[in-house]
Amino acid sequence: MTTELEEEQLLKSFFAEVSEVERENEVVRILSCFKLNPFEHLNLPFDSSLDDVKKQYRKLSLLVHPDKCKHPQAKDAFGALAKAQQLLLDPQEREYILSQVNNAREELRIKRKKELRKDSASKIKSLVDEGKFEHQYEQSKEVQQQLKLKVREILTEQEWRRRKMQMRISEEEGRLKKDEEETKEMWKRKREHEEQWEGTREQRVSSWRDFMKGGKKVKKGELRPPKLKTEDPNKSYVQRPVKRG
Repeated sequence: MTTELEEEQLLKSFFAEVSEVERENEVVRILSCFKLNPFEHLNLPFDSSLDDVKKQYRKLSLLVHPDKCKHPQAKDAFGALAKAQQLLLDPQEREYILSQVNNAREELRIKRKKELRKDSASKIKSLVDEGKFEHQYEQSKEVQQQLKLKVREILTEQEWRRRKMQMRISEEEGRLKKDEEETKEMWKRKREHEEQWEGTREQRVSSWRDFMKGGKKVKKGELRPPKLKTEDPNKSYVQRPVKRG
């Protein structure tokens, strides 16, 4: 077991040997990593422990620190490492990522079983070695690369589903907000109408009282019909008979 002091000395020795080209190459590597897989940013295998994550982050962050690396995107690489460590140290995020790794590994194993059905020699060797052959096979560089690519594929699918769900949620929230605004506007117009109606109440009551007192009012300029007289000796039109008492 190395002490913290020994680790510190090892790090100093390591960085003394690192050239500026190596620092810049590391920046390029980090920025070219698959953005959804923090293990790639820290260049760690999927079975790395929390201590492995912390140590690797310390090593790489010092390597690409903007104060020590002249690459124009060193700050971006430094930030990507910090985010990767944060995700892998968060229990919920780490569990989610590892669950997708297990799904990817299981898919590759199913594919492997189908291939073994066609290759009887490999199947027999696998049974004889009681799983040792399969363990060595899964630890090979070829399979690890396949696993890495499969994890990318699954994480991409999950992220796309998450974004689509978020988009639907945003659309639904927008629709509900629009309905709420339309409802508020409707009640506002109704309230204004009621206030306006109430404001003309006295005028309407006064007009109704005038109507009841004087009957229908004649508008200005309107002609009244002539009143018929029962007797008028100066007129030639036919007179109505006058009833005598």
